[in-house]
Amino acid sequence: MSLHPSSSVQKAREDLAGSLREIRKDAGISGRELALRCSWSESKSSRIENAKTPPSDADIRAWCRACDADEQAPDLIASNRQSADAHVQWKRLQQSGLRHLQESTESLYQRTRMFRVYVSDVIPGFLQTPGYAAALLSSIADFRGTPDDVSDAVTARIRRNSVLNNGAHRFSFVLEESVLRYRLCSKETMAGQLGHLLGVMDLQNVAVGIVPLSAQRAVWPMPTFTIFDGTRVHADTLDAASTLTQPTQVELYARAFERLSQEAARGAAARSLVTGALASLDRTAP
Repeated sequence: MSLHPSSSVQKAREDLAGSLREIRKDAGISGRELALRCSWSESKSSRIENAKTPPSDADIRAWCRACDADEQAPDLIASNRQSADAHVQWKRLQQSGLRHLQESTESLYQRTRMFRVYVSDVIPGFLQTPGYAAALLSSIADFRGTPDDVSDAVTARIRRNSVLNNGAHRFSFVLEESVLRYRLCSKETMAGQLGHLLGVMDLQNVAVGIVPLSAQRAVWPMPTFTIFDGTRVHADTLDAASTLTQPTQVELYARAFERLSQEAARGAAARSLVTGALASLDRTAP
């Protein structure tokens, strides 16, 4: 069962407070001693430690410094900044329509310089044709019972994806080969999508790797995720979208992306996998 937003905020505060309390205990000092080292009142230490008062970034740094645990401050600060919206149900995100959801990330896309994208389910949004995007978003709207604004959502997605043609942005994609063969649209639309993918693979600022179905795996297929520069990850599940900003979280996904990249075919080998998927369309029913 999902937590109410206010409950999520309180749960995050309690988790942070618990971490700070453990740091103090590991340092072997009392709340009074910590307060003295931080030059604040003992009651402030108690309020923070019992999740009564949310600490500021400066408070967290001071707390960690007082406990000789400076290395833990960055993760705790990132955790403190993550709001209840760090894990948001798709139902809430999409209740005002899919167009608004596409537009809500435009500024993030514009300021990001390096995108690393791993997909195991569908063609990445960045690489979708209008026809493929319309079929996918229609399926999402029907499944989730959201307002039917697919046409506007497709327009917003294609406009948002214009960053792909801006050399100031770089993209590294890793796709599972199965993505090339999942049929979410008509044969004609899928053929157009795969042809578009071949064209995108020629762009200088885009690198596309495809993990073959026949590859000996060192890393298992996992849910789709996107890394924005080196500071933020969007990881999706069936029920929710998670925004991760803790350095250790981002590093974990970056490591996963690197391992998956090592298993991917590139260049002519990757293009061969796409053309193979294209050829298979001729052997399937409409």
